[in-house]
Amino acid sequence: MSSSEIEPDRFAAPRDGRLTAAMRDAYEHDGFLILEDFVAPAACATLIAHTRRLVEAADLSQVATIFSTTTVEHAADEYFATSGDKVRFFFEAGAFDADGRLNRPKELALNKIGHAMHDLDPAFDAFSRTPKLAALVGTLGIARPLLLQSMYIFKPQGIGGEVVCHTDSTYLYTEPMSCVGLWFALEDATLENGCMWALPGGHRAPLKSRFRRQADGSLGYDVYDPAPIAADGAVPLEARRGTLILLHGQLPHLSGPNRSAKSRHAYTLHVIDGACRYLPDNWLQRAPSLPLRGF
Repeated sequence: MSSSEIEPDRFAAPRDGRLTAAMRDAYEHDGFLILEDFVAPAACATLIAHTRRLVEAADLSQVATIFSTTTVEHAADEYFATSGDKVRFFFEAGAFDADGRLNRPKELALNKIGHAMHDLDPAFDAFSRTPKLAALVGTLGIARPLLLQSMYIFKPQGIGGEVVCHTDSTYLYTEPMSCVGLWFALEDATLENGCMWALPGGHRAPLKSRFRRQADGSLGYDVYDPAPIAADGAVPLEARRGTLILLHGQLPHLSGPNRSAKSRHAYTLHVIDGACRYLPDNWLQRAPSLPLRGF
């Protein structure tokens, strides 16, 4: 990851959510779009407070799944593999001591919560399904938008883990590809606390791999191009609280570790087009009792 002097285009969020022609052009050119003040600070604070209560109420004494994009050991864990239609908690690698015990309070030890809060939790449902978001997605040409996955990302102070350069369609694949990410800054995301970086125009390159359920039932990658995604040329997407960053599913993006004294809470939704084919060997699967829904 190298710093760039290129400053990404930023736009004031449209009041009704509908993207202008200039916004759509920027998204199609760069593969991302930064919309400032899309969500009111009070709504961000409400979701943070609600999540804090969820963590306080959760019994995590038997949960030890660590989520890390640098080791992907979680891929062998059934707790992760069956989380597509659940609300489950995942820890940071730095949250445990040599004896496997938490070395800090659980609210400062979590990497994320996933992956179906938008359908199972009323507060997340209300945040995720608004006329403004529906209008925004409606301007992207998605015929039948469906909310596939949600993640609350903590990026805790001191131990927030690195997220290696990746594309979302590697994990959330449809034919043809249709995945779009909606990333909300619930707290300020800065260079110091591990903001996102993205590779402008990188969404035009083909996928290098696909993460799916293998024939033996395990989760793993089909690799089409073993060369890693080059992060040279990536630009930082610093975002103040309330900003929405729209991410093309094929856009290479990443974030560094958070070694600062400030957390970087964010919430992410992933949308796919129900008119496209969602493959049965995708890692994220749902029970028929919890079908995908739109806005």
